[in-house]
Amino acid sequence: MATDVAAVFDLDRTLLRGASGPVFARALRAAGVGSRSVPGEDLLFSVFNALGENLPSMVLARQAVTLAKGRSVATVCAAAASAVDELVALVPPYAWQVIADHRARGHQVVMATTTPYDLVVPFAERLGFDAVVATRYRVANDGTYDGTLDGAFVWSAGKLAAVERWASEAGVDLRQSWAYSDSVYDAPLLSAVGNPVAVNPDPRLAVLATARRWPIRHFDVPEGVAKVPVAGLEVQRLLLTLARPQFFPYARFDIDGIDRLPLEGPALVCANHRSYFDVAAMALLFARVGRPVRFLGKKEVFEAPVVGTLASALGGIRVDRGTGSDAPLETARAALEAGELVAMMPQGTIPRGRAFFEPELTGRWGAARLAAAAGVPVVPVGLWGTERVWPRSSRLPLVWNVASPPTVRIRVGEPLYLTAPDADAETRRLMAAIVDLLPDEARQRREPTPDELKASLPPGARVDASDVDHERRRRPGTD
Repeated sequence: MATDVAAVFDLDRTLLRGASGPVFARALRAAGVGSRSVPGEDLLFSVFNALGENLPSMVLARQAVTLAKGRSVATVCAAAASAVDELVALVPPYAWQVIADHRARGHQVVMATTTPYDLVVPFAERLGFDAVVATRYRVANDGTYDGTLDGAFVWSAGKLAAVERWASEAGVDLRQSWAYSDSVYDAPLLSAVGNPVAVNPDPRLAVLATARRWPIRHFDVPEGVAKVPVAGLEVQRLLLTLARPQFFPYARFDIDGIDRLPLEGPALVCANHRSYFDVAAMALLFARVGRPVRFLGKKEVFEAPVVGTLASALGGIRVDRGTGSDAPLETARAALEAGELVAMMPQGTIPRGRAFFEPELTGRWGAARLAAAAGVPVVPVGLWGTERVWPRSSRLPLVWNVASPPTVRIRVGEPLYLTAPDADAETRRLMAAIVDLLPDEARQRREPTPDELKASLPPGARVDASDVDHERRRRPGTD
């Protein structure tokens, strides 16, 4: 009786960012197996990478066994081993995390692919897979391929049959298992497991997965992040093209230090919080460097109609303030480990009343803990003037103020490394670095006017804006 559980992964456009074919072709030619490329090969791979598997490409794959006749198995295996490093570089970051999660849960991790067995085994071994289900070529007595298949062609229904045979022998219950694939031709396999996942789905699989309510994932972005179908473009990247100063005629922008934001690799970006317009100001920064960002935001944003769905689709990380849960930091750490930018505002919320005018900023420990755990640089950002564009007391930004728009000042500081075990001290160091990026007026203690105090409160707030201790008494997660 089957008792084990497995996670079955397709190869091309699932475990890899594109097709493995070009990598193997180069390795085989370098090993002297085939002297030149097949006419139209590049075009075929381009179509495959854009739209997924198609019948012409599968016809050619089916005929490849005859082309292999007479070739040395040892030479092919050596070429496959030489291609492993290049293939590993094509594994998207979140694929590693999904594989590690299955291993941690005690699941067998299996590769199921049409690609010939001898080509993919070295790569599967590098990834630590427990088994490989792939098309096998029969070997003659002289150590060469004889031009016939050793078993079935592992594709579509044939792939399901091959996986079922393996599962039966390995004692795996497919009804409790997972399968990951990009191709509609793997619908038989996806339908046979209890947990099907469409990864980077081709157009037809995207329709099928939506109709059957199968999860849709992309291993180059966090779970839940949306992409434009077929184009495979992250929605946030599209929206960042709209994050330009000319789209905000009711504000001017004074930006400096943008070159301190890394163009690649992980980093934690931390800014002070003065207004709901801070999000737009930060978007301008990330649009300049052309990188999407995973931002931590309070749960109220994610629970709001429409806005909440959009925030999740853009890669937002929900924070339930006051619960003490480490889940948001673990999610953010996973994004950093995948080489992404993560943004947060250590203050947690916009200060109110007299606290809004305090020269010394106070923050929570999350940023320091996250930076130390992930071992990534922290880039401080100082925001000033956003509250003049969108006061806390207003439900909307002052979009009519186009004749004399206020200036939003944005400064990016030198990266910090927060590594000391004292999270409180490291948080103070981070907040001090942010304060250093603010204008001189921000560091001067003064008495705010009644109108300024009133503007620092959200609409309908029932508190005394002159209450100095209100911020200390307010529960995390309340506004």
